Amino acid sequence: MNIPVEKLLDLYTMLSRIRRVELKIEELYHLDEMKTPIHSSLGEEAVSVGVCSNLQKEDYIFSNHRSHGHYLAKGGNLKAMIAELYCKETGCSRGRGGSMHLIDTSVGHMGSSSIVGGSIPHAVGAALASVMQNKNLVAVSFFGDAASEQGVFFESMSWAALRKLPVVFICENNFYSVCSHLTARQPNIDIYKRPRAFDIPSELVDGMNLAEVCEKAQKAIEHARSGQGPYFLECRVQRWRGHAGSGDPNKEKYRKPEDLDETNVRDPLKEFKEILFAGGVTESDLTQIDQKLDAEIQDAFECAQNDPLPNPEDLEKHLFC
Repeated sequence: MNIPVEKLLDLYTMLSRIRRVELKIEELYHLDEMKTPIHSSLGEEAVSVGVCSNLQKEDYIFSNHRSHGHYLAKGGNLKAMIAELYCKETGCSRGRGGSMHLIDTSVGHMGSSSIVGGSIPHAVGAALASVMQNKNLVAVSFFGDAASEQGVFFESMSWAALRKLPVVFICENNFYSVCSHLTARQPNIDIYKRPRAFDIPSELVDGMNLAEVCEKAQKAIEHARSGQGPYFLECRVQRWRGHAGSGDPNKEKYRKPEDLDETNVRDPLKEFKEILFAGGVTESDLTQIDQKLDAEIQDAFECAQNDPLPNPEDLEKHLFC
């Protein structure tokens, strides 16, 4: 990889940060103090990091219900995110949104939504606004395989292609819409082929390989920013946990047999470590990074647990009706 060691360590730091945050959430979620549904991104972290590492701070991203990795990778405030999970006034959505409705416009995270496919037209609209305002910004939509079955998916691609908008569509395909496997929903699992009907360039990406995601995302973002129009990446990933909540208690009931075979389970963090070690990074270097991350994460959770809840008299503030 033609990437400086400093950049590789930055990528590792964010990858490990997302992993450790998700594990901490899972560790404490059973205490029932986080009064919000959660959708873990464990196993899918490389896509968030690989894409966002190629974006400018001012570029826009629009996220979905599985949003923790996107929020953190774009530079979202960790303390504000954890406080939001605890529904505290200090949360990034003032405790009104919860895990599925994170936002930090100061770093270009324009919001996540529980509506399947909701990020797609929003990103297209933001890309159109960027063109009209001569901002030269790129908008990115993160969505899952189920969102590719929504009508707005096709409508948005058509409009983006027609206007040559600077938008990048990132499909994180973990093959499950809640409990339904993609093969039970679609006659052809190659989602990346669908945008080609609109003459949108598209590629299939190994979403468990951070290096590959970085390379393909850079190409897609440069294409969009240069005025050549939209780009589409289907990043195939493995969802380690259930659709929602912590753990995956029902996996034996709906998972494909091969998904339960430990020899088929991949770890993007472990695989990226091998790249780092080959470049001269030591285990001690990574341990120092992880220790700092653990301290930061512990502080964020302690602050969130002690922060105030919203004043009941102000609950209707900061809401769109």
